[in-house]
Amino acid sequence: MKLSIVDLGTVAPGSAETDALADSLETARHAEAAGFHRIWFAEHHLSRSGASHHPELLIAAATTQTSRIRLGSGGVLMNHYSPFKVAEMFTQLKAMAPGRIDLGMGRATAGPVIDLALQQNREQPAQVSHQQQLTETLAWLYEDFPEGHPFAGHPLSGARASGVGVPQTWMLGSSPAGSALAGVLGIGYTFAGFINPNGSLSALRTYRSMFQPQGHGLDRPRAMLAVNVTVGEDREDGLRLANSPKGFYARLGRAGRAAGQVTVPTPEEAAAEMSDDERDEPTRIVDGRWPRFVAGGPHDVRATLEQMIDETGADELMVQDLIADPVARRRSHALLAEAFGYRQRSRISPPPVPTAPR
Repeated sequence: MKLSIVDLGTVAPGSAETDALADSLETARHAEAAGFHRIWFAEHHLSRSGASHHPELLIAAATTQTSRIRLGSGGVLMNHYSPFKVAEMFTQLKAMAPGRIDLGMGRATAGPVIDLALQQNREQPAQVSHQQQLTETLAWLYEDFPEGHPFAGHPLSGARASGVGVPQTWMLGSSPAGSALAGVLGIGYTFAGFINPNGSLSALRTYRSMFQPQGHGLDRPRAMLAVNVTVGEDREDGLRLANSPKGFYARLGRAGRAAGQVTVPTPEEAAAEMSDDERDEPTRIVDGRWPRFVAGGPHDVRATLEQMIDETGADELMVQDLIADPVARRRSHALLAEAFGYRQRSRISPPPVPTAPR
């Protein structure tokens, strides 16, 4: 089983965004050493809880800190951006780290203020077709505009001819409707099980049933399941650490329009704030219902995740977490990797040495 991470740039209690961004790069180095397959960086705006606002910036920085692990976006919010800009940007990133770049494409509303701030034309409400955004992005990447199209015959700096190639393309979603679109487009699909855990099985089945190769790098479906995972030294430790993500979502539920100001609490802060129902929310599958948070010791967590993988047939597992302490967060990653039989590399490969300009 391939294991991957989506990093939110979590701002630890009492720290600043500068610290969180340094922690993200340390997490990338640590993930590579632990054997993880890829690390993606999120896109969240005006959020005090996460410092990853523009994933392409962290991807670029991580290319200088790693040499093997795949790097990508989880994901670029396509409803806000030009397909050309996104395609060209990720083609350039692939030139910086050939064979290691993923373009994960999603969509989201961040509220009326941020949505308007990101919108270029403010004369009228934005009417964005998600399918059109993805289709045009793929056409730029694969030079696939039909004859007579205004964009035909304008390759992205000769990327394919120069050997830079195309980043892996993925669609991110949390509903069966999105999974059907990913299948029709013939690209990879990542389902956000931490948002809609009980929709996972239906969505991934829909994706596989709708998949049609379109010349976008895949001849068969490639499905990933993203889950919120907290691993401790034992079950008690894992459940204690899981108070942070539980407490964060509990704070969000009470914040209303001030959601952007919510921060990730320490386990102790969260335990003091949560109701009994919030604190006791299940962390494993109970009566067939999947949890929003998978937590416990290594054995507990592996058993739950293996059941999820078996039921969905996912090819890869992506871990999201909101553990407040970055050291405990990386320890959780290491324990998960060990639980699945990964072997820690003796040392992290040094960053590639830049070549001198000619």
